Amino acid sequence: MQHINIPPENHIKVLGDQGWIGMIDHLGNETTLVNAARVSFGKMKDDMDDKDVQLLDYLIKNRHTSPLEHMVFTFSIHCPLFVRGQWHRHRTWSYNEISRRYTEVDMEFYTPPKIRAQAKSDRQASVDIDMDDTALRAKISDHNQGSLKLYNELLDDGVCREQARGVLPQNMMVTFWATVDLSNLIHFLDLRDSEHAQWEIREYAIAIKQLLKPIVPNVFNTLKSMQK
Repeated sequence: MQHINIPPENHIKVLGDQGWIGMIDHLGNETTLVNAARVSFGKMKDDMDDKDVQLLDYLIKNRHTSPLEHMVFTFSIHCPLFVRGQWHRHRTWSYNEISRRYTEVDMEFYTPPKIRAQAKSDRQASVDIDMDDTALRAKISDHNQGSLKLYNELLDDGVCREQARGVLPQNMMVTFWATVDLSNLIHFLDLRDSEHAQWEIREYAIAIKQLLKPIVPNVFNTLKSMQK
């Protein structure tokens, strides 16, 4: 039995190799999408041609979403809790994750590879700064380890896991599975692979596009052209 914190074979590392995302499975292909669009005509094809590529491009760009809902993807994601919180705002996805009520093994914590400053014009945004952030990053790492130490002390003193986990920081890494159809995945990517998105979750959105590329290359090309 493979442990959940071990990434699947098809995965991409993110956040300075502290996180990762991999594709567990997918249902359907690009031919599925164009065939779904043609159901009303009672037609079906086995292979894609140039007209199908044009149709797929048209469906995506004009937000004809129902044919895109017939292709589904399942990802395994290893990310900080605060990224998980942002991800779960997308309620069209289905989620299952590791629970700290059941296990205390493989505890990991995220230390930002680079410190950013608060943007002055936007309360929810950050900006890059040119500074030596070594000491600040060390403080974050020390806090992570101090929280873990307290957590383990609470367990040793007989405190239950479901209460002891309350002292763990938002930087704790969590692993979860997430399943979504292509239409809602495109909506996620539109929001999260954006200059307005937080850097951490944008790293996962960029990685998702790379995982999609070999499976739905024409979809990938359309998404790439829309971002220019």
